[in-house]
Parts: sequence; structure tokens; C-alpha cells
Amino acid sequence: MKKQDNGMKPFISLILSTNIPKLALTIGSIGSIITMLVGLSIPLLTRELVDGFSVEALSTTLIIIILVVFILQAVVDGVSTYLLSAVGQKIVARLREMMWLKLIRLPVSYFDKQPSGESVSRVVNDTGIVKNLISQHFPQFITGLITIVGAIVILLIMDWKMTLLMLLAVPVTFMIMIPLGSRMAKVSKGLQDETATFTGNIQQTLSEIRLMKSSTAEHVEEKKGTTGIGKLYDYGLKEARIFALIGPFMYTVVMFVIVVIIGYGGIRVAEGTMSTGSLVAFLLYLFQIIYPITSFAMFFTELQKAKGATERIIRILEVPGEMGQDGIEKNITNEPVHVSNVSFSYEEGESVLKDVTFTANPGEMIAFAGPSGGGKTTLFSLLERYYEPDRGEIRVGNTPIQKLSLKSWRSQIGYVSQESAMMAGTIRENLTYGLPNVDLIPDQRLWEVTKMAYADEFIRSFDKGLDTEVGERGVKLSGGQRQRINIARAFLRDPKILMMDEATASLDSQSEGIVQQALTRLMEGRTTFVIAHRLSTIVDADKIIFIDKGRVTGNGTHQELIETHELYREFAQQQLT
Repeated sequence: MKKQDNGMKPFISLILSTNIPKLALTIGSIGSIITMLVGLSIPLLTRELVDGFSVEALSTTLIIIILVVFILQAVVDGVSTYLLSAVGQKIVARLREMMWLKLIRLPVSYFDKQPSGESVSRVVNDTGIVKNLISQHFPQFITGLITIVGAIVILLIMDWKMTLLMLLAVPVTFMIMIPLGSRMAKVSKGLQDETATFTGNIQQTLSEIRLMKSSTAEHVEEKKGTTGIGKLYDYGLKEARIFALIGPFMYTVVMFVIVVIIGYGGIRVAEGTMSTGSLVAFLLYLFQIIYPITSFAMFFTELQKAKGATERIIRILEVPGEMGQDGIEKNITNEPVHVSNVSFSYEEGESVLKDVTFTANPGEMIAFAGPSGGGKTTLFSLLERYYEPDRGEIRVGNTPIQKLSLKSWRSQIGYVSQESAMMAGTIRENLTYGLPNVDLIPDQRLWEVTKMAYADEFIRSFDKGLDTEVGERGVKLSGGQRQRINIARAFLRDPKILMMDEATASLDSQSEGIVQQALTRLMEGRTTFVIAHRLSTIVDADKIIFIDKGRVTGNGTHQELIETHELYREFAQQQLT
């Protein structure tokens, strides 16, 4: 396993990979330097004002200069802060874009092992931590660092003894802050992991709310939720304890330094070795230093958090994407599909398919039958290229499907599953989902395909017709209605190959009859692969392939298998007589 780099290198490399807006960064940085220079002039001007103070000697010019300096500093500071924050927002937007583009191109096998809610947390929460660092704390850190350097240089010139006295607090501060920062990194890492897990559990529960309620499992989910909330609470307390140490410690150090400087400076003024204006200027510079130093504590704690978030972001970005994004484009019309000696396993040593071989000629209906768990759905996943075979090959014509681009291959396949999958949105959006130039598809064409799928009548009965909202996963529609919209979607794609996985398994008899008519119409002239536990739907198939425990144990027409395959004959006797 690759060893994680715990330093700053991964974080910096990740930020640089987002194409930082250089112009805005440059202008913002220059503005910060100008702000620093202007701000550093204020105590010097104040010294002149105090040392020469009397009502008669008040200089109108000096007062005007001080006012102009204040206004100039405020304007330039505002512009530079905005530009540096905009740079941070741009970096994080690009980071989220990189993660989202990566996630939607990761293979299905990745999501088999990673809860979707955890991935959502990485895109939203982890990048949010990086955003806070870059857009809020980083600009403050840069401007504060410039101010501190400038102020210390001036203070050394003004009075090096008092400056060194003030700087004695720095090593003490670092001795305390470094171990606290290290502890914060560990706590933050645990908090981010627990947040991702908690988000994943909540998303899963809410997405299956009907299962939870029908199973009266509220008490189970209540316990899981409160346990997760309790863990987040514990991490929050650990984080609060660290902040509770940092805040008072920094306040004590600052007040101690102020008291020492005022005391020592007061003695110097009394002795006549320092003017009152110089002491006031020194204190003003001290205050200019104190605020950035206190913000540094927050910056370094946020930096530790961001380093932990960066590890997880990089881990996702480094996962290999689906193979075949840039393969060849090929029209597969009238091409046979050859499956040759295909074997596959999800886990090493546990074969799901073993040496599966068959050929589907153009326009044929190929049906897969056999006991549950035999490998039929897995074979469909291989045909869709959700997974790659461990051994063997799938070809369309003479071309291995691995050499085709995923877009070219999948765009020529129509898939109708038993789940009747739908996206939240309107009927129109579900019909055209994934198609290019959807705005150019006329309503007339949409009504044509819905009529072909026997879906037009119930869609017209809705007040908003094609613009009717279907709800999350299509919950506002019946199972038969969802399935007919899925079939209409397949008609609209005009696929060369049709795949149907138990397409009528979950429907009532009336809906099944209508859907079966629509499917029969959709299958005309297309190479069709069908999974069916009910043999009545596949008795007319050109070829039935019986799969048992991952192996093809029978291959032929319904009549041929009845005569030659004992287990198929038992299935037929149970279901058809």
C-alpha cells in the first residue's frame, strides 16, 4: 500500500493542480502589500502627532494625511481581501469539479465497496474544509505575515531592545502551539471520517424510508442515529477542548507582552530615553502584530484539518477510472454478439461465472434462465461493461467491446430493469435523460415514443403532462407507469441491443399485460437479451441459455431444453402446468 505523505507536499500539489487564477492572485497579493505599507505608516504618523501635540500646533495637513491613509488602507484592503477570497473560492470550485467528474467516471465496482453517502461527504464536507482554509484563513495569514514582518523591521529600527523583549514570547508560543496542532490533526481526521460515515448512514436510511417504516425499524435507526450523533459530539468536545486551550493561552501571552512593554516603555519615557509618541507608536505596532498572531493559531489548526481532508480527496482522485473512455466509435447495427469463455468473480477465489460461451445473432431474442444467484444479472453487468471479465472475451462482430468507447457502446444499448429506475425531475427529463441536445427534441417525438410504450394516456391525464414531477426515484408514479416511461425512454434512444432484467417481475397482472405489449413492440428488429424467472415470458425466445452456479448447463429453444435439460424441465412443469 502506498505510504501517505503527512507533510504539506500533497496539499500544495493538490492546490496547484486546480489552475490557480494567477492574475487575481497577483493583484490581491500586491494589494495586501500596499495595505501593509499603508497600515505600517499609521503608527509613525501617530508618533508625529503625539510628540508635537498641542491645540495651537495641530497640523491640518497631518490630520488630512492620516485620514487619507485610513481611507486608502480600507479600500485597498477590501479589494485585495476580495480577490484573495475569490481565488480561494475558484480553487475549491475547481476541486469539487475535479472530484465530481472523477466520481461519475469511476467504475461500478468502486461504489460496491464505498457507501455513496461517504462519497457525497468527501465532495461537500472535505472540500468545504479546504475552502474555509483557502478563502478565509489563508488571505488573513498572508496579510498578517506581511504586516508582522514589516512591523518587526520598523520596531527593530525604532528600539531594538524593546523589540527583542517582545519577541521572547514567540518560542514559548510555539512550544505550546505545535503539540496542540498535532493533536488537532488527529481529532480532525477522526471527525471527518465519522462525519462521512454518519452522512452515509443518514442517506441510506432516508433513501429507503418506506422499507424502514414498513419494517417498523424506527427504533433501530434511532439507535444508529443517536450513536453516530454521540460520536460526532465526542469529537466536537475534543476539538472544543483544544480551542479552549488555544484561546486563553494566546490571550494570556498577549496581555503579558502588553503589560511588559507598557511597564518597560513607561520607565524609558520617565527616564527621557524614549518619547511618548514613540511608546504610542510601539504599542500600535504591537497591536498590529497581535491580531495576526492570534489568527495564525486558527490558520494552523485549519491547516491540520485541511491536510486530513486532502488525503481523502487525493485518495478518490487517484482511483483508476473506467477503462474505455477513449475507445473507437462503431455502429453495431446487424453485428452478432459473441461471448467466449467468460469467467468472472467479485472476490478472488469466488467465481460467479465460469467459461460462459454463446452467440447472439442480429435480431435474435436470447433469454437467460436458471436458479437465483446463478450469475444471470452479473452477465448483464459484463455486457454493459460495469465490470471487466477475469478471463475470456465479449465481441461485437470481430471487435472486442473493450476496444469500443464506453459512450459508443452504451449509447447503442437500451436497458429496462425490474427496478424501473428514475431520477427526480419531470417525465420529460426522465425520457431524455443522457441524450445530447435535449432542447432540440420536439414534444411530438416524445408523445410518439410514449404512445409506442402505451404511456401517453396516463401522462395526458396529468395537469402538467410531460412536465409532471415524478418525485424521488419516481415515487409519485405506479410501478407500471414507471416501467412504461422506461420503455418509452428506450424507444427514444433507438438502441441496437435491448437488455431486459425481469422487466415485468414486480407488476400486477393488468400492468404486466400492458408492459409486455410495449416490450414486444420494442423488441422488434433488435438483438434482445432477457432475464426471466417466469418461463412464460421467454418460451418464444430464439435461444434460451440456462445458467446454474455460474455455468451454462443448457442452450437451445424452449422445446429443445424440455427434451434435453432435466432442471429446465422441472422449472417448466412447475410454472407452465
